[in-house]
Amino acid sequence: QVQLVESGGGLVQAGGSLRLSCAASRSIFSINAMGWFRQAPGKQRELVAFITSGGNIMYADSVKGRFTISSDNAKNTVYLQMNSLKPEDTGVYYCNAPILLGIPGRYWGQGTQVTVSS
Repeated sequence: QVQLVESGGGLVQAGGSLRLSCAASRSIFSINAMGWFRQAPGKQRELVAFITSGGNIMYADSVKGRFTISSDNAKNTVYLQMNSLKPEDTGVYYCNAPILLGIPGRYWGQGTQVTVSS
């Protein structure tokens, strides 16, 4: 069993930055891969980025070059640094584990709202 707690969402203007955090209840080194999904109003949930315990990283094409995912194993925490935010980045961001080949695992965080105004 893993509990995931997100923080860091908010309201920001286009071009601004936010950093999301996802704290896991146990060592993320043993979780294989953790990452972020997001869901915009009226749209399906989509993969944003994930990082494996070995340090491999994958990003959705829509966020490449703007978002950076990282992990701090000592704090059992995964971060998503979001720069150059666009209105289309608006949505609820969910932390998830364990991610396998981009498919979400059974553990979800509660979600954190990100709103980017134009």
